[in-house]
Amino acid sequence: MHSDEFQKFLETISAECFPVLGKSITKINYVPIDLSESNLLLTDEDLSSTAKFTEFINNHLKTHKATVAYGGYLEQRNIYKRSAYFNVENAESRNIHLGIDLWCAAETPVYAPLDGTVDSFKNNTNHGDYGPTIILKHDINGVVFYTLYGHLSLESIAHLNVGQAFKKGTIIGAFGDASVNGDYPPHLHFQIIRDLQGFNGDYPGVCRKSDLEFYKFNCPNPELMLRW
Repeated sequence: MHSDEFQKFLETISAECFPVLGKSITKINYVPIDLSESNLLLTDEDLSSTAKFTEFINNHLKTHKATVAYGGYLEQRNIYKRSAYFNVENAESRNIHLGIDLWCAAETPVYAPLDGTVDSFKNNTNHGDYGPTIILKHDINGVVFYTLYGHLSLESIAHLNVGQAFKKGTIIGAFGDASVNGDYPPHLHFQIIRDLQGFNGDYPGVCRKSDLEFYKFNCPNPELMLRW
C-alpha cells in the first residue's frame, strides 16, 4: 500500500478510534505545545533539568487552563542533546521526533484506540529512552499496522502477555513518572508504525535527518488516529 493510500486508510478509520486518553478529557482540555529547537522560550537549562522541563510543561498547561499538551510529530528538538542514547560520537545525531507526545499527569490511563493484540512490550531503560513500552498489532479490514505507547508505568507491563487482546476503549496502561519513563516529565509517546522491521518492544521514536524520508513513510502522522 502506497503512502498516500495508507494515509487515506487511516483517515477512513479515524472516526472509529477511541480517544487514547479516554473520553473524560475533552477537546477543550487539550492545548498544542512547541518543543522544537526554534522555540526560544525553552532554554537549554530547561531541557537538561527534568525538574525545569516539568515546570515548563506545567506552566504551559496552567497558562492555557488545559489538562493535556500535545504535539511533536517531525519536530526537530534540542532535548535529545542531553542523552548519549541519541548522540553517538562521529555519527549524525538523532533529533527528529516521529510520534505525538501527550503531556499530562503521571498515572493518566491510556486506552486502546482500536481492537488490537500485544505484539511486544519491554522496559527500554537507556537514559532518554521510552521506559516501559507497549506495541499493539492491529488488523483492520486486512490492513496490518502497529501502534506504540512509550513512557508508561512499570505496572503497565507487569502482567502483559504477547498475543493478549485488547478491545477498543479498554485501558492498556498508564503514564509513568520520571523515575521510570526515561527521565522526562510524565507523558505518552504515541506512534503509528507500518513495518516493525524486526524490533521487539521498541522502535525508533527519534530519527536522523538523513533517514527522515523513510520514517515519514513508515511512521505517518499519529494525529490521523487521535480522537478527543
